[in-house]
Amino acid sequence: MPWPSRKRDKGAVSDKKEPDAKIAKTEEETPDKEEEEKSTKPPAGSSKSGWKNWKKTKESDTGGEESKITYCHWLLKSEPESRLEKGVDVKFSIDDLKAEPNQTTFWDGVRNYQARNFLRAMKLGQQAFFYHSNCKDPGIVGIVKIVKEAYPDHTQFDQKDPHYDSSSRKENPKWSMVDVQFVRMTKRFIPLSEIKAHYLAHKADGGPLKNMMLFTRQRLSIQPLTQEEFDFVLSLEEEKPH
Repeated sequence: MPWPSRKRDKGAVSDKKEPDAKIAKTEEETPDKEEEEKSTKPPAGSSKSGWKNWKKTKESDTGGEESKITYCHWLLKSEPESRLEKGVDVKFSIDDLKAEPNQTTFWDGVRNYQARNFLRAMKLGQQAFFYHSNCKDPGIVGIVKIVKEAYPDHTQFDQKDPHYDSSSRKENPKWSMVDVQFVRMTKRFIPLSEIKAHYLAHKADGGPLKNMMLFTRQRLSIQPLTQEEFDFVLSLEEEKPH
């Protein structure tokens, strides 16, 4: 029996309190297109975001060169606490993933067109943060990798599944999923509140998290990350929690 949906399109800041309405079947599909941006130097000043120290480390590795970057990492939301959806418990924590055969499973149940397009853009071997959502303490708990690129999500055809879609046809399926495999736990839990503090500082005076979708498109359960965003957030595991 397949695991319940990993779809977790909840509000990032108020994960527990704002349930997400399912996307309307008539909604237009969002084109799947990669966005490009240049990394931005922060102005001289007293940013408390940790950006300046992180930037120095990166410059020592790259010579300080700025180059165009694309989304090449991901953030996947899932619910670690029990919640019934059409009579099915949709709980799926990182511990559940670790308990799967070969610590691998399919990431099914996504029913948002933009999130689906992000799934379809994922490439073999790319890494993603595993994010616990819609719970008392939302945040990043581990890292997974893509081990199978997008293919049709079988749950869209299963009438007993909470995410059955009667309008989808097997000859032209609407919804896709990927397979992910556990890589490791982060060295410590990185809470949403801590990431938000850095985001606000970077938004004000420049930094890698200034456009992070966790806050600009917070209701999406599948979110892309730039290399800078991924590296900066990962660097937080080395710091003492605030």
